[in-house]
Order: sequence, then structure tokens, then C-alpha cells
Amino acid sequence: IRLSSEAIEFIVTRLIKTFGYSAILFVGLIFYFLWSNGIAALGEVSIADLFSIRWYPIESYYGILPLIGGSLVVTFGAALVAVPIGIATAVFISEIAPRWAREVLKPLVEVLGGLPSVVLGFLGIQLLSPFLRQALNLPTGLTALAGSLLLGGIAIPTIVSVAEDALDTVPNSYRQAALALGATEWQTIWNVTLPAAKTGVLTAVMLGIGRSLGETMAVMMVTGNAPVMPLQLNSLFRPIRTMTATIASEMGEVASGSQHYEVLFFIGIILFLLSLVINVSASLVSTRSRGRAERLLS
Repeated sequence: IRLSSEAIEFIVTRLIKTFGYSAILFVGLIFYFLWSNGIAALGEVSIADLFSIRWYPIESYYGILPLIGGSLVVTFGAALVAVPIGIATAVFISEIAPRWAREVLKPLVEVLGGLPSVVLGFLGIQLLSPFLRQALNLPTGLTALAGSLLLGGIAIPTIVSVAEDALDTVPNSYRQAALALGATEWQTIWNVTLPAAKTGVLTAVMLGIGRSLGETMAVMMVTGNAPVMPLQLNSLFRPIRTMTATIASEMGEVASGSQHYEVLFFIGIILFLLSLVINVSASLVSTRSRGRAERLLS
């Protein structure tokens, strides 16, 4: 049976809409699953106990603040490492590197982004943690700093790949016009190319931060897994525990329907909401940037 072009267009359009709506449906179902299993924790554990600073489930202490603080410290540290290095590398590959170097570096970055996190965690235990322990004279190298550096390395390929693609979409006429007006190559990159690709670069940063926030295996292997509240600056050089590591290490050992089980799902809700806030914030900033650019062009 031969279909007309109108029928094919109708079928393809419907399929695209169905797949788009299904993505929203899947996210909603995930949140409903987390909510239905985790919201009961608010009835089983008081708010004061739930948001306290002691996590010791064996004695029914379910304070999740050390876990939230550990995740935020590691994610913020990873962002400090990954964002400048990732954007600078993307600029180098897209704007400065010769063609032969770009053809080598781009596939290499994508290969690095595909490495399993457990392999990177193993390298962190064997190489990074002993190095930090000796270089900084620490009692142990399994610290928040090790987790931040490792997660920063994990996020860099994501930032580089997405930001480099965004820089490639900037029309070459922008660069030629800036150079024709007497701008140097660096002035063109900083004042023309990067602002034009700001939306894509911001998306790259948000994806990198989201990757750091949601990473489990690697951070569980190198942070020491000590649920201690990071209240001081030197907490960066001490063991901590993240929310993802807590869920991964304890979910397989709890009884279904127990307080511990419900609190772990409640932690999952918090992780989901944090990721949602990051993505919505990036979307809002991108929309405002796009609207501002359209007003300038009009």
C-alpha cells in the first residue's frame, strides 16, 4: 500500500507528538512513584527529626541534612572544576584548534564521556585519593575534595560536547563581521561568539551540574561515605556522604514499607526536585536570552 505524502506527514507528526507527550508522561510517572512511596515518611518521622543532622538508621535517626549538604558540596565543587575547564576546552576545539586537532579531540572527548562511572571511581580510589592524602597530608584521601575533582572530570566531557556544538551553530558571518571591524580573535570569541551561543553553553553547564548531582557509583567510592554535616570550610577535606550514595548503598538492605525505606524514597523526591529546579532555571534563562535576542534583531 502506497501512502500519499499528506498521509505520511500526518503519521510522522502524530508519532513525534506521541513521543514528546510520552516523555512528559514518563517523568510524571517517575515522580508519582517516588511520591507514593516517600511522602509517607513525613507521617512516620517528624519534620524536626527528618531535617536534623544525624543519620544513623539502625537507631532510627533519619536526619537527611548531612546528605543534602554532602551532595551540594560535592556538586558545587565539581561545578567549580568542570565549568571553566569545559567551556575553555569547547572554545579551543571550536574556535582555535586546527582542523586536524579538532578531528582528534572531539571524538576523544566523546569517548571520555562514555566511560563507565565505576571505572572512574576505581581510578579515583587507586590514583586520586592516595595522591590527595600524600600531597595535602590528610588522614584519608576519601574526602569531599576527591569527590568534587572526580565528578568535575566526569562532567567536563558533557559540557565540552554540548558547548562545542552550540559554538558551531553560530554563523561564521558573525566572526567575519567582528574581524572586519578590527576586533582581535580573542575579542571576537569573548564578545561575539560566546554571547551568541550563550543559550547552548548554559544548557551544557546545566547538564554538567545535573550529571554531577545525579552521579552515584563514582562518588560513593571516593567520598568516604561518612554522613557528617559539612559546616566548616575544612569539610572539603573530610569524608562526607551524598544522597545518591545513601540510596544506592542502603536501598537493597531495607525492608519494604519500613521507615528507613520511606525515608530513602523521600530522599529520592528531594533529588528529583533539585534536578527539576536546575533544569527549569536553565530553561527560563534560555527563554529570556532568546527573547532578548529576538527583540534586538527586530
